[in-house]
Amino acid sequence: MSHKLLILAQDENKYRTLIEEAQLEDLEFATQPADDVDIVLGEPSRIKAALGSLPALRWVQSIWAGVEPLLDPAIRRDYVLTNARGVFGELMSEYVIGYLLAHERKIFQRREAQKNKLWDESDTGTLRGKTIGLLGVGSIGAEVALTAKFFGMNVRGYTWSSETSRHVDEYYHLMEPSMDSNSSLFDKQEQAPALHRFAHGLDYLVNILPNTKDTRKIINAELLNALPPHALVINVGRGPAVDESALIEALNENKIAGAVLDVFEKEPLPKDHPFWTTPNLLMTFHTAAPSLAEDISNLFFENYELFLEGQPLMYQVDFEKGY
Repeated sequence: MSHKLLILAQDENKYRTLIEEAQLEDLEFATQPADDVDIVLGEPSRIKAALGSLPALRWVQSIWAGVEPLLDPAIRRDYVLTNARGVFGELMSEYVIGYLLAHERKIFQRREAQKNKLWDESDTGTLRGKTIGLLGVGSIGAEVALTAKFFGMNVRGYTWSSETSRHVDEYYHLMEPSMDSNSSLFDKQEQAPALHRFAHGLDYLVNILPNTKDTRKIINAELLNALPPHALVINVGRGPAVDESALIEALNENKIAGAVLDVFEKEPLPKDHPFWTTPNLLMTFHTAAPSLAEDISNLFFENYELFLEGQPLMYQVDFEKGY
């Protein structure tokens, strides 16, 4: 039995070349949505637009980790959805540690001094002995934890219940997800102590959580107030995890030292958004960990073999949980 693959991605030609070179068994290509297409590889936003024209669809392999466009309860869910995992850890770790080093070594401050012809002999900091808190310790968080330990940092992890990374020194756990769809888990008073203990004394807070109803606005005024004033906040997870108004207030009032944001609630960020002029805020426009065709193709190859064998695919997304 042959299978028909449709690629819906900006780098369609690159993906097709890589897949053709792999000479996968019983796989043909489609150039547009058709009745016999049963596999789709691509970007969730493009796939969502094509779902109505894919009656035979059995499996979607997202090239992104986030699959929010396909989680809309109003659209079909009669197929297996897998996302990209296990391929972004090293890239994301480079990004996070890069900005931590820039902060400690005052790289941007030194650049400004050079531009203004000022001799700046102020001491730099070091990552050694600093404490980093990871909101979410999946495959990406585990890679960040590993790199942080290389630099001699103390690592805290905040997760549902897992303790899979041996590079995390101390874990803090969430309760089971709320069954009340009208409330957020992080609004519940009983969650505050664990979250505040996690945040207390952090030098760096890094969010790597997926976007679910229970993770939205986890970085809110309450959490920001629990951080020490020298803390730096980094968001490489999802934009909705940050209460934007609370972060703007915290930065304007110097409640924290700064923030680095790669993701935003609305992308592209509107030109009238206050983030553009908020002090001590750096933005990187969703570039922290690009989906490299070579990495995603290798993941697709592994999953395709499982698909042929009728085995469960890797990194299946639970439509209800959102990850």
